[in-house]
Amino acid sequence: MSDPIVTTTEGAVRGSADDAAARFLSIPYAAAPVGAGRFAPPAPPRPRTHVRDATRPGPTAPQPRRDAFGRLDMSPYFGPGWVRGDEYLTVDVWSPRGAERSPVLVFVHGGGFVAGSTRAPLYDGTAFARDGVVLVTLNHRLGVAGFLDLPGAPRNRGLLDVLAALAWVRRNIAAFGGDPGNVTLAGQSAGATTVAGVLADPRAEGLFHRAIVQSGSGLGAFSPEQGSRVTRAVADALGVAPDAEGFAEVPDEDLVSVVPRLAGIDLRTADHFDPLMGLSPFGLVLDRQPAESRLAGVDLLVGTNAEEGALYLAPRGGLAASTAEDVRATAARAHRSPDRLVAAYRARLPDAGPGELRSAILGDALFGVGARRLAEAHGGAHVYEFAWRSAALDGRLGAAHAMELPFVFDRLDVPGLRGPRALLGPEEPPEALAAEMHAAWTAFARTGDPGWPRFGEGGLIRRFDAVSATTAEARDLSVW
Repeated sequence: MSDPIVTTTEGAVRGSADDAAARFLSIPYAAAPVGAGRFAPPAPPRPRTHVRDATRPGPTAPQPRRDAFGRLDMSPYFGPGWVRGDEYLTVDVWSPRGAERSPVLVFVHGGGFVAGSTRAPLYDGTAFARDGVVLVTLNHRLGVAGFLDLPGAPRNRGLLDVLAALAWVRRNIAAFGGDPGNVTLAGQSAGATTVAGVLADPRAEGLFHRAIVQSGSGLGAFSPEQGSRVTRAVADALGVAPDAEGFAEVPDEDLVSVVPRLAGIDLRTADHFDPLMGLSPFGLVLDRQPAESRLAGVDLLVGTNAEEGALYLAPRGGLAASTAEDVRATAARAHRSPDRLVAAYRARLPDAGPGELRSAILGDALFGVGARRLAEAHGGAHVYEFAWRSAALDGRLGAAHAMELPFVFDRLDVPGLRGPRALLGPEEPPEALAAEMHAAWTAFARTGDPGWPRFGEGGLIRRFDAVSATTAEARDLSVW
């Protein structure tokens, strides 16, 4: 089978193909961000006169190595880490063979705003292409380069990269068999919170038509005061002035190495809690939260996993070791009346121990409440909950954060996902559930209807559990 060649507005690219899909890897959607350009808006990619080889994966954004959470192997999620090279603002495209005006799904990876890439094995788009959807995955700037709020530089440069990638899709996706008039922007975790930010950004007008927010938050942005606090801490750690000029000459290696040294920054202010609960000092910096802002008039699919918080506790023994004091401390980081919050969760989960209560509060603080507020602000979103429980880590991991991704991408066979310390655990995951969930995402990308009523029509959600999906009532989050 001959290698396919596609002509883009910047020049031709050569991909690879099999019976299921044509693949084009590491296509620049913006110029390489080097030197002071790391803190500038994304610039247009340079035109080419030669045919670019798009058969091999390319470099990734500078980032610290993050392939594990304690005892849990997360390498299928994070990928290979930092693969050196300046030209990393790129997209990968998976296209159905012979596609014409197929729906397009653009996916933004997670990783706490500091890690992750298109090279993570979970984000292979073969199943989407097989089922008639063009999948586009993208790399964007991370950490200091992507999200540190620097005077003299535009805010949220990682989000600006996503907008630039969407503009590239609008210009070029028809050449890959996609329909530029039917584009869905999707993301998971940090990527999903970025999607929420794009939803509220007027510069995104017309760049996409639907959105999927998987385990993200419409309340997940830092305030400018919080962003400034992180900026001062990073500048002090690096010994430079806290502005774009001061950071312009700092090597990427130093920008990456400073990230682990920022643990423990207290970002609570008189008016704001830390929306990331101390898990990352980097994220969107906005004057208003996405769920409190104008939302683009697009179809929205939003949801969370039933035990999000378990990812941050179970791999390091936190579920078993948690005490009542830990539960209250977690509640105090997120709520002005921590005792009332703990009492509400004890009433809802009367048989839960301290670890389960702490996990439930943490998961809702990070994702559950912000996802619900986003759905309510939209007014007509489709809402889901993923509840299949992994038996990893002696059954403690459950329906943790990121657990839905192999099902959405129909990638249960990815090496590294199976085993007692792997995301899906040692038991056989239900292939029928993966087929059902993947089909719902495919249907939403195609038509805007994943197969169940909108949240505003009775407050019902779709619950993906065991080997089938059911319609269920949404949990009561009024205590928040």
